[in-house]
Amino acid sequence: MFLTKNDFFEVLEGNRRLTIRVIEAFPEGKLFSYTPDEKLRPFAEMVKEIVNIEYGYMQGIALDKWEYKDVFEGVATKEDLIKISNEIREETRKMWEEMNEERLSIVVKDPFFGPEQSHFARLQYALENEIHHRGQGYTYLRILGLEPPEFYVR
Repeated sequence: MFLTKNDFFEVLEGNRRLTIRVIEAFPEGKLFSYTPDEKLRPFAEMVKEIVNIEYGYMQGIALDKWEYKDVFEGVATKEDLIKISNEIREETRKMWEEMNEERLSIVVKDPFFGPEQSHFARLQYALENEIHHRGQGYTYLRILGLEPPEFYVR
């Protein structure tokens, strides 16, 4: 059995709910500054990447407006990080309703990262990127001695 457009969106939604809970688990002071190694980024920077990719891809797929921009310019608090993440997801929900499965199957060169792929594959990449960075957030929380949210609660 294959996922429908709406089934896939439910997977996206469950993952985003979990990502928001990981953000909420961070102390304010560590969310934007803590890294276990100088080569790594703070979790807030990873969240910004996740949401900026979502915004860029959804604008491109739904409206054919391909622009990768930082929707978090000037954001430095957990409250604002969550607020903007939720606002972008609300825009995504509206655009998702307007799209059909045929639109998701269109194959074009990715204007941000290069390879030719379907819009569905592009969104799958965005989901995998979110999962990857959320896993880093879990690791950061554990290193900080904090209990991350239950993984299975979506």
